[in-house]
Formats: sequence, structure tokens, C-alpha cells
Amino acid sequence: MSKVKIGIIGSRFQADCIAHSVKMMPDEGEVIAVASPTRGQAAGFAQRHGIATSYTDYHELLRNREVELISITAPNRLHAQITIDAAKAGKHVVCEKPLCITLEEADAMIDACHKAGVLLLYAEELFFAPKYVKAKQMADEGAFGRVHLVKQGEKHSGPHSDWFWDVDQSGGGAVMDLGCHGIAFCWWFLGKPKVKSVYSHMTTQVHGDRTQGEDEAITIIEFDTGAIGVVENSWNRPGGMDDSIEVFGEKGQTYADMLMGNALPTYSEVGFGYAVEKAATTKGWTYPVFEEHWNYGFPQEMRHFARCVRGKEAPVSDGETGRVVQEVLYAAYASAGLGRKVTLPFRPKGVAKPIDLWKNPRP
Repeated sequence: MSKVKIGIIGSRFQADCIAHSVKMMPDEGEVIAVASPTRGQAAGFAQRHGIATSYTDYHELLRNREVELISITAPNRLHAQITIDAAKAGKHVVCEKPLCITLEEADAMIDACHKAGVLLLYAEELFFAPKYVKAKQMADEGAFGRVHLVKQGEKHSGPHSDWFWDVDQSGGGAVMDLGCHGIAFCWWFLGKPKVKSVYSHMTTQVHGDRTQGEDEAITIIEFDTGAIGVVENSWNRPGGMDDSIEVFGEKGQTYADMLMGNALPTYSEVGFGYAVEKAATTKGWTYPVFEEHWNYGFPQEMRHFARCVRGKEAPVSDGETGRVVQEVLYAAYASAGLGRKVTLPFRPKGVAKPIDLWKNPRP
């Protein structure tokens, strides 16, 4: 069957990841268009990646009849409207994390895509990261007996884009940025059980001059199976990305560090081009990685999504996945504000953005 024709909305870091990743699965998909409102960004991005067409207005991209699937890498506050517009245009949608800002937006996105008969796919690359996939395969085979505790941590020096420091655009801080990964991972790894309760502690330790959001947090998720998920997040770790998991069962355990097993311990007095995401310098001791996008799972994710569009595979991660994460995000911020565990279902009305549940707790 023909390649899936993809359009990217956005032109920053995540858009680069998608463009590079699609090139790594050339039999399944091809990026043919990009849209970005910043002057010169779309054209420059298209030139760098060999993309045929660029637009400054995403509506123009949606009018391109060749585009079948769009990848949304725009700020969080724009996810819902772009998805709804794309559905009306008959385009399948891959939406980067988090799905959106509010639960009402999540429901509207799911409904719009359902009515239009298009796929809403939620981009959670941890479901495709090779080490994490192997850990889940072993767990599913019974290697650890009953798994009772899963931990996921992601820590780095802060978001790539300035807009994420602005809670009005992002909806929150490190938990919206990083915690959504850990929430999804624990839920997926344990077989997608119902979430029973959420407890979260959030604080702003370092970046109070840049954001109203939390830059450090720990979130504990209790599932109805009795298993526990622990998610640790920080924007306060210099030196590069730290992404790791720990899995504990009654008969065994496993640990995985996404990048360090694929890194070269390196010392350089003069530095060099690139080591790993978020590393501010390459002088001294660094740990440059190879096949970075593959380690993250981005090419495997985009290959899967392209095959979903062609009907070859059923979605592993869809709009409903994003909605589960969104409700847990709500509960996490509310828990941090109230200082206690929050039980699910948790669907408060009139929430402008999740962080408001922390800053202005509701009894």
C-alpha cells in the first residue's frame, strides 16, 4: 500500500523528532507538508528536512488534499482546536502529549474525531521505547510474578520551548510536561487498569523567576488491582536527560535506563557538537548517545500510527488514553493543592487549566 502522507503542525524540537523519525520508516510514511506561524520557521524547517510544502497557517495545510495524517506539535493550549479543525477536514490526528488542557477539551476532541470517522492517536513514545517494551514483554510473560510497583522518572533542566514556562499556554509545570509520560507508562505497563486514587506533592524549587508552575514533583497512583505507580519529575537536573523505570514483582524485578545503556562515556577538554537531549555542554565528562530517536521510540511510534491509518494495526495509544492521563493530571494537581489523596473518577467542572487545582484548591 502507498505511504501515508503526513503534515506536521509546529516546527520546533518535537517537530524535528517527528520529521527525523518518519525518515527512519520510509516504507510506511512521508512528511509532505509543515505549518508554523513564526516567520521563516516553516520554510526553514521544510528546507532542512526536504519537505515539499510549507505554510504559515495550519488551516492551509488542512486544505492540502494529499495530507492524510497530521502530527500536532504546537503548544498545549492549541491541541484541541487544531484537532477539531483537522477532524472536520477529514484528517487523521497524532497529538503530542498532553492531549490538551481540560477534560472538556479531551471529550470534544474524541467526539469530533469519532463523528468524522478519523483516528485520534495519542503520541506516547514510552509505549514504544525498546527497553521499556522489553520490560513489559517480560512482565507479561510472568517473569516477575504479580507486579505490584512500577516507577518511572523523567528529569532534565527544563522545557525546550519558552511557551511551556507560561502556565496559561501549557496548563501546568513539570507534571504536565513530564508527568504525563509516567502516568501513561505505569497505566500501560500494568495492563491499563482503572485508577483508584492519586496523591501528588508539587513544589517550585529553582525556576520561580521563570514560571508559576511546579518544577519538581512526585506522584503516587493507586490502581484498583492494588498495584502502585510512582512518577518522579524534575526540571532541575542539569547535564542531560534522565529517563528510567523500575519494576517490582513478587518473583523478580527489572530496571531500565533509557539512554545510558546506549551512551559512550566520553571526556573532552574542547567539547564537540551534540551529546544528548538537554545537555548544555560537551566539555568534560559527557555521555553522547547513538540512535537517540530509536531509543525514545519515536520511529516505532510513527510507524505504528501510519499502519493504523492503513488499517494494518489497532491503535495502542488513542484519544481515550490521553483522556485517562488528563483525568489523572487533574487529580494530581488537586491532590497537591489539598494535601491529600484524591479518588477517581475525578471530573470537576469549570477548570481553566490543571494547575489552578493546585494554586486555588477546591475543598
